Order: sequence, then C-alpha cells, then structure tokens
Amino acid sequence: MTGGIPTARSVDHFAFTVPDLDEAVGFFTDVLGGELIYRLDGVSGDDDWMAVHLDVDPRASTDIAMLRLGPTSNIELFQYTVPEQNTVPPRNNDVGGHHLGFQVDDVDAAVAYLRRQPGVRVLGEPQTMPEGAPNEGDRWVYFLTPWGMQLEVHSVPAAMPYEKETDGRRFGPAPVWTNRNDDVPTVPAIPTVRNVDHVAYTVADLDASVAFFTDVLGAELLYRIGPLELDAGFFSTQLNVHGSGTIEQAMLRLGPTDNIELFSYQVPGSATVPPRNSDVGGHHLAFYVDDVDAAVAYLRSVPGVRVLGEPETITDGPIAGDRWVYFTTPIGIQMEVLNMPDGTMPYEHETTARRCPGGPFAWTNRP
Repeated sequence: MTGGIPTARSVDHFAFTVPDLDEAVGFFTDVLGGELIYRLDGVSGDDDWMAVHLDVDPRASTDIAMLRLGPTSNIELFQYTVPEQNTVPPRNNDVGGHHLGFQVDDVDAAVAYLRRQPGVRVLGEPQTMPEGAPNEGDRWVYFLTPWGMQLEVHSVPAAMPYEKETDGRRFGPAPVWTNRNDDVPTVPAIPTVRNVDHVAYTVADLDASVAFFTDVLGAELLYRIGPLELDAGFFSTQLNVHGSGTIEQAMLRLGPTDNIELFSYQVPGSATVPPRNSDVGGHHLAFYVDDVDAAVAYLRSVPGVRVLGEPETITDGPIAGDRWVYFTTPIGIQMEVLNMPDGTMPYEHETTARRCPGGPFAWTNRP
C-alpha cells in the first residue's frame, strides 16, 4: 500500500487512561496474560509542558505503565492526577467510546474463564454475525473490566463474505500467544487467545473517520455494516448502551499487525465530545516511524491535524532515546508518532520482558 505517514512501520501501542494504575496493571497481567515492561511515575512539568505536549492541564501529573500484550501489541496505561478530572469512562455509544478485541479460538471457553474473574461482567451471551453480513460467522461477546473499560473476545471463520469484494484482509490470527520476540509460546490467561485482534473507537462522523484513516494514515477499508436499527434490549444487554437507535460500523486494516474498528451511534443522550487524555477513558493511538521529523512535517500539512509542540527525546529513565510527539486529529482521536533507538534500552537491564518491536515490520496491508 502507498500513502500514509512517511516512514511508518506499524502501530506501536494503544494507550488508555485508567482510574487506578496498580489495579489495571494487575488485571492486564493476571487476567489478560500481559507482561509489565516498565513504569514511569510522577511525570509532570513546572511550566506549561504538560499542556503543550499532552493537551492536559499544566498542573497535571501522571504515572505510566507499558505492557506487552501478546505477540503483536503494546498497551500503555496512564493514571492522572489532575484538577477537575472526569472519572466516568465514556460509554460504548459516546463519542470517545472504545474497546480492545481479543482473537480466540473458542469463545465459550473464554467466556467461562471471564465469568470466574472477580469484577468482570460479561455482557449477555455470545452472538454470531448472521448470513449476509460481510463478516458472517464472526462470533463475539463484550465484557467489562472492574473499572468499566470495555473489552471483547471473538473468533472469526477461515473465510468471510467481504473477501469476495476486496483484496484487503484482516490481520490474524497469530500462530501463538507470546509476550516474547520469538515463537516461544507463553501460557495465556484467556483460554485459546491468539492476539489482540483490534482496537475500536466510537466517532461522530463515520465517513470522515474512514477517510482520515485511509487517506491520511494509510489504512485500508475492508467492509462496512449498517446503519442498523437495534432495540433497547439488545443495546443494553450486549453493548452496555442505554436506549435504542442505530449503529454503523467500519473495519479497516492498519499496517502489518492491526485491525481498526470504527463505530458511529445514533442514540439519544450520547456524549458528543471525547474525553481528554487526562480523563478516565482518555486514549491515544501511537505509530512507530523511522523518521519522526518527516512524519511531523507530513502531519502538519494535513488539514485539521494539530501537532502538540515539537518532538521530544527522552534523555534518561527506562526508555532513554525514545523520540515522540502527540497530535490531535479532526476526527477526535489523539495520536502519536515515535521512534525507539537501535540496540539495548535501559529497561532491558532490569527485566527479561520486552516491548513488541515496531522497527522490524514493513508497513503493508497484506497478509
């Protein structure tokens, strides 16, 4: 595929703001089978650094944890201390709603495991996409973490109808669940899990969001569904949405190892403003690039994109040498480009855990 952010290699990580970092790290490691890579505690600024670079209150401070979650994904978790923080996470139907989906071989085995976990709520029963849907045969169910973050387990058949309409293909499943940079499997927590299958975002304008992901970020549209009208019972039981209305969905391939699912809801009472990075439920999407400055020059040329300050290079700590910068988008999703230096990083002297590397990949939307 051509286009997209110059020198991009892959999606580097998904980031989420949680109310209690210790609780969230424990859940992602003990229940979901991730591995803690490093922590950065007490990140703050005496001037307007936090506002310029993170788009949060200048007096905000944050603790950060990076985790490896399976063979292809890194997860970054934030806990903010900030004046006037919104502590209520967005609902699935709110602009800024989001979830992570896990690819499993056996949804029923995964659900049985999740129902035994303290504080986890499985939403309804597993559903199967019906005949005629572009993802016919996809079996799925959502669940909530103890602090209300929405996640999903699902399995997909070997072939789906959308494949007759496009050369594009979803990523996955990965051969084995592993938190290592080799093919040695690690024992997963969710039975039969293969990989993080997708990250999903609820947006205000699905057409504009699909266009941004394809035209600006170099994604590939695989299929769209809807708008579908659903009753209040299904919305409440399966999606944790209160009310009735319509839902529309788009699935995209984004680089070598990630799928992106976009939703748009028309449900009365839905929030129309996404959470800030410092709010519980805040989030961003990060890309690994070879040349941060080339990526920034490109992003500054895109209408509606705002690069937050200038690229920063971390000079000490567990990821010294990391060069990064955030940017906001016209579709309401905060994003980041970053590059890690070649060779051993400081955190590697303290743990055998390793980040999922971004550099070895080539940006491609093909299997």
